[in-house]
Amino acid sequence: MSDKKIPYKIYLAESEMPETWYNLRADMVHKPAPLLHPVTHQAMTAQELSAVFCDELVRQELDNDTREYPIPQEIRDFYKMYRPSPLVRAYCLEKKLQTPAKIYYKFEGNNTSGSHKLNSAIAQAYYAKQQGLVGVTTETGAGQWGTALSMACAYFGLDCRVFMVKVSYEQKPFRREVMRTYGASVTPSPSESTRVGRSILAAHPGTTGSLGCAISEAVETAAAHPGYRYVLGSVLNQVLLHQSVIGLEAKAAMDKYGIKPDVIIGCAGGGSNLGGLIAPFMGEKLRGEADYRFLAVEPASCPSLTRGVFAYDFADTGMVCPLAKMYTLGSDFIPAPNHAGGLRYHGMSPILSQLYDDGYLEAVTVPQTRVFEAAEQFARVEGILPAPESSHAICAAMDEALRCRETGEEKTILFGLTGTGYFDLVAYQKFHDGEMTDYVPSDEELAASFAKLPKVE
Repeated sequence: MSDKKIPYKIYLAESEMPETWYNLRADMVHKPAPLLHPVTHQAMTAQELSAVFCDELVRQELDNDTREYPIPQEIRDFYKMYRPSPLVRAYCLEKKLQTPAKIYYKFEGNNTSGSHKLNSAIAQAYYAKQQGLVGVTTETGAGQWGTALSMACAYFGLDCRVFMVKVSYEQKPFRREVMRTYGASVTPSPSESTRVGRSILAAHPGTTGSLGCAISEAVETAAAHPGYRYVLGSVLNQVLLHQSVIGLEAKAAMDKYGIKPDVIIGCAGGGSNLGGLIAPFMGEKLRGEADYRFLAVEPASCPSLTRGVFAYDFADTGMVCPLAKMYTLGSDFIPAPNHAGGLRYHGMSPILSQLYDDGYLEAVTVPQTRVFEAAEQFARVEGILPAPESSHAICAAMDEALRCRETGEEKTILFGLTGTGYFDLVAYQKFHDGEMTDYVPSDEELAASFAKLPKVE
């Protein structure tokens, strides 16, 4: 099909929206390793996990075999407020780069929460409501997950308690206020309100926090309040299941116009958006039906895949959560306070970690200033101010397109634009004022963190 027949924005009809989530684990030869109890190091049972998570989410977390999960009608009705989301052909960016490559991006920022996070937030809130819970607790980095969950909880009438990484709490006050507008309480983490928060502050005075710290506080708070459960916005199998709606829509839109991507790119922090985007394409690759190249893009300041180790580690800094086998920098690692707060997590999704270890997924890192250079160029030609997290994928996609200009290859590139950056203007200001720096952890820093990994036999 000629380019002239492909519109700038490809919209699916409401009736074409996916009716099921796709469970990528069903097609993986090597399944993600089981979660282990933090004390006994035995595989966690459904009963043990149900003390922390909602019952239905536990079932989804442990199910490596069911390929498709029906999306409940109430969730599908909510999705219809902002889904299907558009697949956009970046004609203007292609022209600016003078590349023969064709560039597409799946735009997930067209909802009030401003990101893809709402896809799983509404599902997790729904199951909490179905279970008769009073409320949920969670952590948030940049604030996109906290915003999405507070919106979902308001919809279902649930209490929402958010622990926001301290550096983002201070850098992004407007994201915090959106959460409060939806009725959530927002606490900077680490805080004095939990035992684990106080211990982290004692060990790391003046720390800017991390997602691992905030997770510990949220889990402790949920355990201390009857009728509450903890919910997580990334990393877990259940979250990647819900986020598969991104890739399912993207693939349906591309199939509609006979488009096949050569390379699929996403930013990677915990893995939710990348895992969701690549899911159906990776499924085809695993089943031998098609071939694609997959690229995860990490911040150079928090390089879990590219410089981490594949080992069992705590999902949180306070070491109260189950152990997950993943590429990790160590749960004690506290990343530099960069502005892509949603990517400041020490580990990577067990699903993506296994795929990376098996050679199905590539990974690169990008320093912060290059990310914002790419973000600014994208904003000027495509008219969307991207989130810092998404801009990692933009940077890598542009690099790929420029290589095509040099080689003359006419590759088709698909990347995920996870959300907008209108609450990240402090970061853009620092970039424009020349106050932004690039930080890369030393081998010595990482080695010290790796030395503290739990000994699992």
